[in-house]
Amino acid sequence: MSLNSLTAPAFRVVAVFEAFTWAGLLVGMYFKYLGNGSELGVQIFGPLHGGAFMVYVAVTLFAAVRLRWGVWPTLVALAASIPPLGTLPADWWLHRTGRLAPGANTKNDRDRSPEPVS
Repeated sequence: MSLNSLTAPAFRVVAVFEAFTWAGLLVGMYFKYLGNGSELGVQIFGPLHGGAFMVYVAVTLFAAVRLRWGVWPTLVALAASIPPLGTLPADWWLHRTGRLAPGANTKNDRDRSPEPVS
């Protein structure tokens, strides 16, 4: 497998993990501030989410370069890491628009002229 073929699946896995850690942190904050006052959830998911956030940003920038997303999709993917669970709709949008398809945005595909119609 080439690095390009692993980029999109890696982005998708990291996007889901980042959303999962966001959800865990939200549950932890609920228990800390509105529940029984336990800080365990925040102590566990706080560092996990911080790490997942940094990995998501790095993988997003890597994917943007490798898959040639352009400025707008890159900014949308980066901004999606701010609201809770925002990486999921960003992942779905990037997938639906073909930006996560293997080889969808390569230079050869863009420069190739259309097939002649008979």
